[in-house]
Amino acid sequence: MRTIPMTLLAASLAFALAACAERSDDAATPSTDAATAAAAVDAPADGIPPPAMSDMTTTPAPHTVAVLAATEGNSVTGELAFEAVDGGVAITGQVNGLAPGSEHGFHVHENGDCSAPDGTSAGGHFNPAGAAHGRIGSGEHHVGDTDNITADDTGVAVVNTRLEGATLADGAPSDVLGRGVIVHADPDDYATQPTGNAGARLACGVITQAGAQAQ
Repeated sequence: MRTIPMTLLAASLAFALAACAERSDDAATPSTDAATAAAAVDAPADGIPPPAMSDMTTTPAPHTVAVLAATEGNSVTGELAFEAVDGGVAITGQVNGLAPGSEHGFHVHENGDCSAPDGTSAGGHFNPAGAAHGRIGSGEHHVGDTDNITADDTGVAVVNTRLEGATLADGAPSDVLGRGVIVHADPDDYATQPTGNAGARLACGVITQAGAQAQ
């Protein structure tokens, strides 16, 4: 029997082990073409990475409203929106359940409290400067004074008015946030002190801020 020299056997074994190691490395390491293709699948088409989830959430801006509820024995309701504007606060919205074609005094009052059945818990007109009652654009007036509202033939009054000299959500003495809103039974005559002779209170609401989230 022929004998294989030990040196030749050792060399053959080393060569076989090296070949196995090379095949193992080739299998574990993807080719350059494969890696490029995988990266192309993962990358966005425009080259801009998608935003993080925290960047995709937004905080809604707060909005300021007053929901009017009828006082005892009445059926007047409504919803109003308040927005700070140059020189004052704009009020928009509508009041429902009024007599068709009727005119009504409409004021911001000092207290954000509608607990009394007749709405008297809202106190008097909001008047931080201690001014006389009057009409906007005609001299002295309360910060809470504004023009009368008038119902259409269905008993709905569309509100689009403003408070002159008022502010909103700034903590100033003129700030109307948290104050009451009153719709009166009669029109304001813009002269009688201190109420304008606007009569009983048909509806009451509180100016509140909603929609803000904790930061």
